[in-house]
Amino acid sequence: MDRNSAIGLTLIAALLLVYFYWFAPAPSPEQVKPQQTFQQPEEPQESGNQETVATSDSLLNLSYGDLSAYAKGDINQTPIETEDLRIIFSNKGGIITDLELKNYKTYSKEPLKLITPATNKFALNVTYKGKDIDLYSLYYKLNKRNEGDTIFLDYAINLEGGASLVQSYAIPKKGFGIKYRLKQTGLAESINGETLAFNWNNIIRPTEKDLQETRIHTTVTYYATESGFDELSERSTSTETETLENSTQWVTVKQNFFLSSIIAENTTFAGGEVRTDINPPDSSVVKQASVKVLIPKTALTNGAKLKYYFGPNDYQEIGDVAMDFKKNVYLGWPPVYWINKFIIFPVFHFLTKHIANYGLIIIILVLLLKLVLFPLSYKSYLSMAKMKVLKPDLDVIKEKHGDDMAKIQQEQLKLYQQVGVNPISGCIPVLLQMPILFAMFYLFPASIELRQQPFLWAEDLSTYDSIIRFSFTIPFMGSHISLFTLLMTISTLVYTWQNNQMSSVTGPMKVMSYMMPIIFFFVLNSFSAGLTFYYFVSNLVTFAQQAIIKRFVDENKIKVLLEENRKKIATGTGKKSKFMSKLEEAMKASEEARKRTDEDRKKKKR
Repeated sequence: MDRNSAIGLTLIAALLLVYFYWFAPAPSPEQVKPQQTFQQPEEPQESGNQETVATSDSLLNLSYGDLSAYAKGDINQTPIETEDLRIIFSNKGGIITDLELKNYKTYSKEPLKLITPATNKFALNVTYKGKDIDLYSLYYKLNKRNEGDTIFLDYAINLEGGASLVQSYAIPKKGFGIKYRLKQTGLAESINGETLAFNWNNIIRPTEKDLQETRIHTTVTYYATESGFDELSERSTSTETETLENSTQWVTVKQNFFLSSIIAENTTFAGGEVRTDINPPDSSVVKQASVKVLIPKTALTNGAKLKYYFGPNDYQEIGDVAMDFKKNVYLGWPPVYWINKFIIFPVFHFLTKHIANYGLIIIILVLLLKLVLFPLSYKSYLSMAKMKVLKPDLDVIKEKHGDDMAKIQQEQLKLYQQVGVNPISGCIPVLLQMPILFAMFYLFPASIELRQQPFLWAEDLSTYDSIIRFSFTIPFMGSHISLFTLLMTISTLVYTWQNNQMSSVTGPMKVMSYMMPIIFFFVLNSFSAGLTFYYFVSNLVTFAQQAIIKRFVDENKIKVLLEENRKKIATGTGKKSKFMSKLEEAMKASEEARKRTDEDRKKKKR
């Protein structure tokens, strides 16, 4: 066929289609007989259905064996509502298909669900009589009952000879724990292998304002009986996988403020595997988490007692859930951890029980801590006042020796020795306060109490307050400016300027003292508004403290005292501190080493 023939046939076909679509005559009424067209003889239709059913039954029997009767059925859902949870159970699988935390909402004020059919998939894989079967794909018979304030759901499969598999749930009236029991009777020999594999795939959707902050606090944590608490890397931007080789007590899919956990109570999981995946460009998903734990077959004989925990990552709530379960709330490294655990958190939680305004709670927390640390603050200010009195002498030393930093340091130490001043005495109180400063750094981001709590212009103290937003992203800063962080930075710069007026710091160190608050502005701009508000209030209280202390610290008296020390030390009647004695020894050793070096240089020249 040549080209022209092909074109001709195509045009003819097109014309025929157009004709029959628009111009073909409609069928006459006699020709239209729908009842004859669709009606089929009754007997052949029944015969066809029986053949289809028989074929389906044979396929199910081939795949499921004597469980095939439970491999088909109608899905029936059972809703349960408690004071804290809304749960939907399904007879298909005998599993939870939907779970909502009643008293929490997402950032966009939508229902906060930790389980949905679209984001969670459960499987309980086992080899049954040589066939690989997912027990959660079967249809179970439900028996529901109430005992006191607890609702019990029993999902059962009953086979010939009294063999059975029963999944039991106990849902209390209040709380976030759901007891789960898995028991078999007469099936031990039919189940091949030593374990059943519980698989759980969880697509974690955003629930908070800051997606990036949520991602770096989302991971899988677990407790191994030999090694204790552990977790996958939170900040990973790729796939993280860990094989659980030893017995494991519990595994948790951890978000910043919420946990989804499976816990072994009367047994331990015989190993497994945990995994997290992330696709940074996909803003509709925080991370994907996969959990696989092996349930010992022997535990099913008397009933493997497990437990689910679906609820807030609340330090006060999760203490009794399981061993080391509280470590899902990260309190920092020692000694910050101990300060948070035994001092800061108890005080903070005590205040939350009596005061509803969290901004006011933060202010009170600042005042309490400043009051406790006042002796250290006083000593630090007194040391700075001494350095301010010595500043003219220190300036003379710098002017005399120019750029010879070694000589300047020697002369400065000599001056400190003469007047009996410990140059690091002002640093020690500051260093002692640092663990508490860092404790706050972990307290506020980890406190679910601050979540969605407004204060002033901040709509949520658990995340940043964005008073200004940009249409672009600034590296290390984000696409916004936090006003609390800005106020904190300005107050810190003022505080630094005041301290520099009283110290002898010059050159790069002085420049660095001003650069650090600016660097921290970029670092803390996307942190919790509660944290930056705390630091801002802390700076304001420090200004007030210094103003009060200044009234009781007379610089003229300090100058007289230093001169008296100079005379006493010069005549040998003054008492040197251990630090000054060691400093003097170090200076002598340094001076002798310098002399030896000079002598060696002279000998080489000769």
